[in-house]
Amino acid sequence: MQGIKRRIVYVTLYETIAILFVTVALWALGHESGHAGAAAVVSSAIAIAWNIIWNWLFERWEARQTRKGRSFVRRVAHAIGFEGGLLLAIVPYFAWWLDISLLEAFLLDAGLIVFFLVYTFVFNLAFDMIFGLPASALPAPRPDPEHANVDHACAAHAPDTHAVTEQKY
Repeated sequence: MQGIKRRIVYVTLYETIAILFVTVALWALGHESGHAGAAAVVSSAIAIAWNIIWNWLFERWEARQTRKGRSFVRRVAHAIGFEGGLLLAIVPYFAWWLDISLLEAFLLDAGLIVFFLVYTFVFNLAFDMIFGLPASALPAPRPDPEHANVDHACAAHAPDTHAVTEQKY
């Protein structure tokens, strides 16, 4: 699965689980369930916007890398970058909505970050295992050797035909 369909499925699954977790976590910390649920939904909307931006930026960077695939280090960098950007948006929102100080909101978010760093890593690994890697992480396709031999045979007799065939790949 690739492109926009991949992003929609990814974000929908990821954020549905996140909303459930954040609602329960805030409720467990003493916030009224409706208030906790609203905080979870709004923070999820913020996360969805950031997720789309971050994954677009990350995959543009990733596509330019000579080493393809998603190593452990690349997955950790992806998770840290996503959570770091989200921290900058969520802390002020939690402080305002939950009527707590910025420090308390930061500490709340720090606890959530510990969960979400692990969750993001595991979710991405599972998502890629189920749906496959995005095109940005796949090696470049190689021409079929059977057709390559035919192309080279044609090239020996008609160099212009070889040039046209090369453009297909």
